[in-house]
Amino acid sequence: MSDTETIAKSQEEAPDLASEVRDLRKELTFLRESRMFVIHQSVGRILMYRFAVGMAVGLGTVVGASVLLSLAVWALSQIEFVPIIGEWAAQIADRIQEAIVTGN
Repeated sequence: MSDTETIAKSQEEAPDLASEVRDLRKELTFLRESRMFVIHQSVGRILMYRFAVGMAVGLGTVVGASVLLSLAVWALSQIEFVPIIGEWAAQIADRIQEAIVTGN
């Protein structure tokens, strides 16, 4: 391909390139104005946001584990027809009850 053909071809693509750059600028402006970018404009806001997310995850984990564990222990304490498991579950339930009463 000669230089004149290359120049002619690049001139044909120039309006398309200019419009694509213009569209890209519009998209970047839209992204910069979105809520997530506005929130994360400062380090303090990022730290507070991450702290809040971490607290929510931690609290959800503790509450969820507590509920599941208490349900599992309760379900095991209800199983009394299997001798070994029933006695073991009853011992666990008794120890948990003692811990609740004594405050440990």
